[in-house]
Amino acid sequence: MEHKNLILGSLAAAGSALAGALGGWDGALALLLAMMAADCVTGWLLAAVWKKSNKSASGALDSRAGWKGLCRKGVVLVVVWIGAMLDNTMGTAYARTAVCLFFAGNEGLSLLENLGLMGVPCPKFLRDALETLREEGDESDGDS
Repeated sequence: MEHKNLILGSLAAAGSALAGALGGWDGALALLLAMMAADCVTGWLLAAVWKKSNKSASGALDSRAGWKGLCRKGVVLVVVWIGAMLDNTMGTAYARTAVCLFFAGNEGLSLLENLGLMGVPCPKFLRDALETLREEGDESDGDS
């Protein structure tokens, strides 16, 4: 039982430190991480079950493509971290949020693309909302 508590405590501390480095846990970061997770899961399912992935020649699972995708998501989190540091340095509160919204929109559009390739219908308003989210993140100028 002692090892379990040590491991759980260590994971909690690491998670808290990571969330703090990324500017704190809020709706924008939660949305981004949820979209990243959903995109990963649907991308994996698309390749493993439907074998329709556009990331490999065969459409099936490809460890190299999966690794590249995870690296891209890691780099997105680095950009969120930089946005949080910019906000901290400038005494603002919009760069990080704009980065989170922009990339959440991108992840969401990728998720809808995966769902479409699986044959899952998606309402137009959802695609429009994700496009708007991405555009808001891209066009944010700090007036919010």
